[in-house]
Parts: sequence; structure tokens; C-alpha cells
Amino acid sequence: MRFMLVDDDEAIRSMLSEIIEDYDLGKVIAEAENGLDVDSQLLSMKNIDILIIDMLMPLRDGIQTVKNIKDQFNGKIIMLSQVEDKELVGNAYSLGVDYYITKPINRNEVVSVIRSVSEHIRLKTLVHNIESNLHVALRPDQENPLPAAPQPKQSPNVIRHGEIILGELGISGEKGAQDLLDILQFLHSKEDIHDFPSLKDIFTNLAASKFHTDNLHDIQKEYKALEQRLRRTIFQAMVNLASLGIVDYANTKFEEYASKYFDFAEIRKIMRCLEDDQRPNMSQVRINSKKFIKVFFMETKK
Repeated sequence: MRFMLVDDDEAIRSMLSEIIEDYDLGKVIAEAENGLDVDSQLLSMKNIDILIIDMLMPLRDGIQTVKNIKDQFNGKIIMLSQVEDKELVGNAYSLGVDYYITKPINRNEVVSVIRSVSEHIRLKTLVHNIESNLHVALRPDQENPLPAAPQPKQSPNVIRHGEIILGELGISGEKGAQDLLDILQFLHSKEDIHDFPSLKDIFTNLAASKFHTDNLHDIQKEYKALEQRLRRTIFQAMVNLASLGIVDYANTKFEEYASKYFDFAEIRKIMRCLEDDQRPNMSQVRINSKKFIKVFFMETKK
């Protein structure tokens, strides 16, 4: 997701940016300290998905800004304010604000709201794409048959390199190993990746591709299953590396992979657990799936 933050308090903008970055919610593309710096042309030019805007600001407040942009802005709007007056809040919603967050900022609330808004955007986009494809495929006046869909660019060397890395991490036999190779193929099929896709975009594409259906229930079900398989597989790789590190801290595989693919502090947690003869548990560590997938992809391109 691409965000624009509008608040006259720089500390609030900084806090929101940190939350968005820390929880891998998207990317902050633009900021402004008052509503005069925001218009529909700017939002369109920067492809903003979510506008987070303060209600009360000097020069032009959030309410007036939303009035000016709503007819031409197709993204979602989250409004911030210390005001809890029901009439004002109701007025904000009637103008087209999608969510309202009360200051002082609560990190958990911000994360929950942004995730909810992002999921709504992704599902809406997915349904729109499916409807568009079906409309073209079923158009009665189509004179010529539809051309065959372009096949992903085949990359045996990249896939082979990926298989080698999974083998060295000791996870080539895990259920999520094939998912990782499928993700690798999907990413490599894109000619050029400027902004690395979000995990939700990657998982949704793979889930939809597996079922060849527009059934959102099936896609969401596979999405969640895929997410869990990958987390378990990546966790197993962390355990394998931690075991190597305990036996030989200077092990070349441990030195190369522990900090490159994972957060080393989390590897150390597992090592301490193993040293205490305890069984590592996924709930005890933070699994950074996006970092692993991104590094996995970049390493196979070398």
C-alpha cells in the first residue's frame, strides 16, 4: 500500500511512518503539514492508496480537504483527531472517510485499522480484475479468439539455484519448499521489479493461480494455508541454522545465512533455547517472512 500522511504535528507523522514500516504495512510516499498541500491531482500522480489525515489543522483542516478530493480520489481515507464529538465524527464519515482514529495514537489500533483497509482494497481490486477478465472472455461480439495468456518466463537456473539454497538450509523436504519455488518463479516472471511486492500481493496471486477460480472463499483459504506453510518452513530453517551455530559458531553456512536471511537476534533466541535443552516454539520468535523471501529472490538472481 502507498500512503500519504497529512498532519501539522511532525511527531505524529513520524510515529505513523515508523508503525507502517515496522509492521510492513506499505510505504509512505508523501507527507504534508496542512490540507492546502493536498489535492486529487497530487494523490493520483503519486498513486496513493491510503490517505491518513488529521481533522484539525491550520490553513485548511481535514474535513475541508476531504470535501475537495473525495469525488476524484478512489483510495481510502483514515482520519485522525483528538475530537470525540459524535456529530463531528458522523460528519466525517458522511463525507466519505472510511475509518476514524482518536488521538493519542494507539499503535495496535493503527495497525488493525490499516490492515483492515488494506485487505478491503486488495479484495476489491481482485474482484474488479476477475470481473474485467470474465467480461472480456464472455463478450459476445468477440470476432477472434482470445490470445493465449503469456507464459511466465522460464528460469531453470534461478529455480535450480533456489533448490540449492533450500537444501543448504535443510528445508528442501518441507511442505513450504515448493511454495517458495513457486514464489520465486512468480517474482522472476516479472520483467523488472522496482517496488518489491507485498506478501499479500504475492500470496493472493499464488492462491488465485492455484485454483484458477474467482471464488474469494477458496482464494482466502489457500492464502491462509500458504502463509502458515511458509512460516513453519522458514522457522524450521531458523532452527536448523541455530543448531549449526551451537555446534560450530564459525560454520560457513551459519555465518552466511544467519544474518542475511533472518534477524540474527531471533536466531540467538533459538540457540539459547536449544542450549537449555528446550524445544523451540514458533510463538517465541519473530518470523520475518518478507525479508526471507526478498533475500531468497535476490540471491537466486545473482
